[in-house]
Amino acid sequence: MSNQKELIATLLENNHGYLTTKAAHEQGVSGVTLHRMTDRGELIRLAQGLYVAPEIIPDPYFIAQYRCPQGIFSHETALFLHDLSDRTPLQLMMTIPTGGYTRLLTDSDMLFFYSKPSLVDLGSLEMATPFGLSVIAYNRERTLCDCLRAIDRLDKDLVLTALKRYAKDPECNKAQLLEYAEVFKIRDVVRRYLEVLS
Repeated sequence: MSNQKELIATLLENNHGYLTTKAAHEQGVSGVTLHRMTDRGELIRLAQGLYVAPEIIPDPYFIAQYRCPQGIFSHETALFLHDLSDRTPLQLMMTIPTGGYTRLLTDSDMLFFYSKPSLVDLGSLEMATPFGLSVIAYNRERTLCDCLRAIDRLDKDLVLTALKRYAKDPECNKAQLLEYAEVFKIRDVVRRYLEVLS
């Protein structure tokens, strides 16, 4: 048991305080050890197969993506991750492939959007959460296109403020934004907003 606890301590240290059942089993740690440590408060179970050290503040973005690995952070959540919005999301927004399913669809803290499977990975990238962990989100250009396409379901003021902030950023890539807008058939809409907000 003590050897297994040492292994767990090492795994936690190497993974920002998180541990998956899979990683533990690969190192020869038994499920019984994980259960006992959870019962004693030495580990906290966050989701099926995911644990965290008790001194770590759980990262809701990392947990959501662990629970929905096919999901990509999008819309208002991606705006926040890219510093295009100062408002911490009340609901985490993710995009999944059309026809995809996750048990989180009924979770009131989550809002899901669908994308054609051929386009679901367009503009996706790895980035850090406010807690410093790595997740997959859409880049700024894809995010803005998605927000404008779904503006009736979102906070319009928040979206337009984000677009304005983006347009004033010297590193913005308007060519790529318009390229994505062409893919999603909203090029004229995006162009109009850029003209008004720039």
